[in-house]
Amino acid sequence: MSQHRSEVPTVDEALDIQKDGDRVRVMFRGRLIAEHRPGRPFIWVGSGRLRYHDSKGHYTIRPLHITRRPCRTLSVREDDPQAGEQRAMLLVSPAGIAVRFAVLGDELHITFPQWQPDVSNVWFALEIDPSEHIYGGGEQYSRLDMKGSRVPMWTQEQGIGRGRDLITWFARMRLGAGGHWYSTYFPQPTFVSSANWFCHADVSRYSELDFRGSDRVVLHSWEVPKRIVIGVHESAEETVKAVGRLLGTGPELPDWVYDGMWLGVQGGSEAVRRKVRDAQEAGVKLSGAWAQDWEGRRLTAFGSQLMWNWHYDRGLYPDFPELVRELGERGVRMLGYINPFLAIEGELYREAASHDYLVKTPKGQDYMIYVTTFPAALLDLTNPEAVRWIKHIIRENMLGVGLSGWMADFGEYLPADAVLYSGESGESFHNRYPAEWARVNREALEEAGAMGEAVFFMRAGYTGSSRYSTSTWAGDQLVNWSVHDGLPSVIPAALSAGYCGTGLHHSDIGGFTTVAWVRRSKELFQRWAEHAAFTPIMRNHEGNRPGRNWQFNSDAETLSHLARMTGVYTQLAPYHRHVVGEYAASGLPAMRHLGIHYGDDETAHRQRYQYLYGRDLLVAPVVQQKRSSWSAYLPDDEWVHLWSGRAAAPGWHRENAPIGYPPVYYRRSSEFAELFGSFSKEI
Repeated sequence: MSQHRSEVPTVDEALDIQKDGDRVRVMFRGRLIAEHRPGRPFIWVGSGRLRYHDSKGHYTIRPLHITRRPCRTLSVREDDPQAGEQRAMLLVSPAGIAVRFAVLGDELHITFPQWQPDVSNVWFALEIDPSEHIYGGGEQYSRLDMKGSRVPMWTQEQGIGRGRDLITWFARMRLGAGGHWYSTYFPQPTFVSSANWFCHADVSRYSELDFRGSDRVVLHSWEVPKRIVIGVHESAEETVKAVGRLLGTGPELPDWVYDGMWLGVQGGSEAVRRKVRDAQEAGVKLSGAWAQDWEGRRLTAFGSQLMWNWHYDRGLYPDFPELVRELGERGVRMLGYINPFLAIEGELYREAASHDYLVKTPKGQDYMIYVTTFPAALLDLTNPEAVRWIKHIIRENMLGVGLSGWMADFGEYLPADAVLYSGESGESFHNRYPAEWARVNREALEEAGAMGEAVFFMRAGYTGSSRYSTSTWAGDQLVNWSVHDGLPSVIPAALSAGYCGTGLHHSDIGGFTTVAWVRRSKELFQRWAEHAAFTPIMRNHEGNRPGRNWQFNSDAETLSHLARMTGVYTQLAPYHRHVVGEYAASGLPAMRHLGIHYGDDETAHRQRYQYLYGRDLLVAPVVQQKRSSWSAYLPDDEWVHLWSGRAAAPGWHRENAPIGYPPVYYRRSSEFAELFGSFSKEI
């Protein structure tokens, strides 16, 4: 929003630190970054520790013995630039820390070259305007604009319900699995302002982004940050691109992905054959069959779960290589599943345990972690031999039998008191574990020569995941319409992740979690499929209790609707390739908040349940039940209704939205206008 900042100065005047008595102002590219004056410092230091209690991946974190002292006085001096830096300034406080500001490329890098031994906590305040909107914090499901919120940075289970409702209470009391609005698999200490600047903090331990102040953002980290990076740019587009350059973006998806959806199937070879046949005979376009139970399953109190012994199960899939070949002849790739756990019943656990490849307890035993109702051992990804071992398993047991992709699940469960091969504490490595898990899967693809041909998708993440992971999915939503944990929640999840460099996002069509009275309805499955057609990957999940939920083949009408939506998805293939290619090249996410391209529009900033798919499609999925019409907001541009070909003026529109026709619009000036125009011919 241009009114928030002045024109960007030249690089020579990018960094300006002004000192007037006890007052210090840090300016970067014309923007006030930090301000110190008596009674209002911008940095505090202290000490303290945290107590962690976890239950099945859900954490309660309590501070203990926290002290905090302000840096009341600051001395300022020029510092010698290091390699690549244009200018550097050093601020020193008698309170026990030195802060260095340096211009490196297009960004301001803030580092802490000196601090006293007792400093283990740092609070750092950045100036904001009360009118700014703040987005990011990683993948956030309940809120998009983070203004007014304090957001913990700790990767954990998303949780069931996540609100102040009966299902959350039930999940918390009966299952130990109720989440909070801020619980997320993929936190990241990164945020983007509507005033066209971003901040990323390079911290590993627990931290908090505190956006509750109207004129300041405070980063509180339980370690001295390795660096804080600030970027100030001329537009929201350039700001988001700069985040992608800094943190890294994933590769383009394989071309075969756009040939159809990935059909979630399980139950053994004959069940997979039957379900694929049912789908294809009904006209459902498939590019893959995703069998999460390829390695075996177990039935627990939570539902149908998996065996976690990473080779194909000869009981369920006795002819698995033949099944892969047979489906391939039908144009359907086979995808599987893996995570960093090992079932203690399996021979791979025994092999890993014999070589000390597993995370240990403080007493030196293999750490047995309860995910739902059973214990499992966790791979120690700080051990180079353990990493080589699991990459070999991926290459031989997965790619080697013909898999073209897999869900790389979990990554959030490393206990804070775990003992690791590297000597680093579990508390310090916990957030980085899912990013390392992404790196392991990526390297397995590269070493097998399968990059560009196979793909994996993850739910857990942290800084670094965007560089390594080939795609992300939203995780285990409830099979309902709840704003915190159902269909609506996957839209702000994608948009917030997109602001933080993770731009290829999708979700389970129909959701995953069935618990207590919550069941998937036919309407929910259909509306979710409509949304999925306008995302980079279209994939369903049968859920944790398949028999209690509406499935893709529960009736002929559902199959017909799914056939239509996969037809929409495949018809958009040229546009999917363009959007995904743009992300890989520039960092602009596939699913984008309206504020990225319409930053001066306050109404656009308030939309969290509609999105731009690429630059040229505006999608407003129907995310409430029993609705035959739905409202969409169109910012200032020339729009055309996708299904009717009717021109639509900027502003609010209430559209007829029967099943199969959610409100979708395209920009008249798009280079894909001819492709988009072909959709109106079917009405």
